[in-house]
Amino acid sequence: MHTRPRPAGYLFRHRVYMWLVDLDRPPRLPRLFAPLGRIRSRDHLGDPRRSIRANLDDFLRHNGGVELNGGRVLLLTNARTLGHVFNPLSVFWCHDADGTLRCVVAEVHNTHGERHCYLLEPGERGHAETDKAFYVSPFLTVDGRYRMSFSTPGERLSIQMELVQNGRRVFQASLTARRRPMTAASLAAMAVRHPLMTARVSALIRYQGVKLWLRGMPRVPRPRHSPQEWVG
Repeated sequence: MHTRPRPAGYLFRHRVYMWLVDLDRPPRLPRLFAPLGRIRSRDHLGDPRRSIRANLDDFLRHNGGVELNGGRVLLLTNARTLGHVFNPLSVFWCHDADGTLRCVVAEVHNTHGERHCYLLEPGERGHAETDKAFYVSPFLTVDGRYRMSFSTPGERLSIQMELVQNGRRVFQASLTARRRPMTAASLAAMAVRHPLMTARVSALIRYQGVKLWLRGMPRVPRPRHSPQEWVG
């Protein structure tokens, strides 16, 4: 779900599916089904020649002094489907060796091929805040503060996000999901029910952008992107 107070009543919802994977136990699909779901280092932070886990550990170490000591990391993301992938938001739940949630990394991509990672330390009920530091929407400036909440991945999952600028909420989004086991049959069913899903996500983002532009929303200039260290 995505909503904005301007234009008044602007809201849309879409059904999607995403992958929740343990970075130390990535899924292994039969060769026939591999094109329907590939999770690759080049689609996430860091050096594409290394594993996502190694890149994430380096990011945590150099940006927050965080050492997980081999603790479990769960990643919620879109997999590359038939050669295409786009991830508006990927989320890493990072645990210590004793299973305690240490931090959350929210990895954001925009439609210009750029990415930014927010290192978050959720408090009570999974709430976290951080300053906005990355250009995403052409209708929102790069300022303000994000307020987010992340439930613990279980049978159900909830992610909530809002952007506050000058004391006013200008954007709100949420994802609610129900967990299903990954099997060849369930993957095939999702591919039939949501064909070319990542391409559809890209197309819908642009479609909604055109609708906002046609409703008179002013565009803001895109600032020069300075890649984060250890993100790329």
